[in-house]
Amino acid sequence: MIKRIVFCVISVALFFGSCKEKKEAKEVNVVGNEVAPSSGVTFISDTAHKKIDVQIHGEHFTSYVYDGKTPKPILFPVKTKSGKIVTRGFPYEPRPNERVDHPHHAGLWFNYGDVNGLDFWNNSYAIPEEEKHKYGTIYHQEIVKIDEEKGALTIKAMWQSPKDVNLLEETTEFIFHEEGTTRFIDRITTLKALEDVSFKDNKEGMIGIRVARELEMPSDKPAMYTDAEGNLTEVKALNNEGVNGNYFASEGATGNDVWGTRNKWVKLEGTMENETVSITMIDHQKNVGYPTYWHARGYGLFAANPLGQAIFSNGEKTLDFKLVKGESVTFKYRIMIHNGSTLSKSAIAESVGDFNAL
Repeated sequence: MIKRIVFCVISVALFFGSCKEKKEAKEVNVVGNEVAPSSGVTFISDTAHKKIDVQIHGEHFTSYVYDGKTPKPILFPVKTKSGKIVTRGFPYEPRPNERVDHPHHAGLWFNYGDVNGLDFWNNSYAIPEEEKHKYGTIYHQEIVKIDEEKGALTIKAMWQSPKDVNLLEETTEFIFHEEGTTRFIDRITTLKALEDVSFKDNKEGMIGIRVARELEMPSDKPAMYTDAEGNLTEVKALNNEGVNGNYFASEGATGNDVWGTRNKWVKLEGTMENETVSITMIDHQKNVGYPTYWHARGYGLFAANPLGQAIFSNGEKTLDFKLVKGESVTFKYRIMIHNGSTLSKSAIAESVGDFNAL
């Protein structure tokens, strides 16, 4: 059975009227068979909602969403094999009893807080119109390739200034697969500089996921957090019933002590509806800044930031990474979504070895 999928990105009324979409039409032909692919992964296009659903053995895993409701494409939601949703709903699909801070934390994403002085990380519908000139937006451009045998989805996106200047061309391959009760997302992102580009050291970056309330660390104190512009966000203490997440890092740090440390991988583990659930993020040994610093917060932000070295080292190290026009850089990350048991260090180490071979 041959399915023709036409992807056409048009101007729409966007989430709270904050973001815009670039006009460009692309077409992709996908050939599917009645027999499921050997990977078990299938992709279902939903052009009406501008997303591609990712299924493994007929069960929804995640969706690549490019509808412009957030100023970057995201994977949302992300689910365990048993169906637990490990991503926070707010601001995309708010759920009861979750925090509503940091509206730029949506699903699983990739961007940075200082690209030629523009903040791509903190951009959201909440930015006042008079402040939008400080923020960049990542616009989905096209679906480059769908390979169900490999379980791979390749997309192209553009990192654009508020003056419509294209700074970076992004090509990302997502590879999805499943082993037992562990689901995998390999994100391989290549950024090509369309202008001379500077990534000044900044704490806001780079690959991040905002997790469900249950996977946060318990806290009974309100707290204030600042973004790259110094804006304050109050994170109020909520009912901690069922909140039991904890971080475990490759070099031994746990809990809040993981923030600002360098590790090859970090695992966030907790219990959801009496089931052990974990998210493990692995840095690739060929990435810039390896092993990466971790921007991991108890309130549910779980991110790896290889480019913010001056911030995390208290000024002892400085990177200020740059690309000359025409140059490219590739970042590779693996995310493991596990349920039903504690994911052991030996299992993570085996996956690290496999991933570094890519």
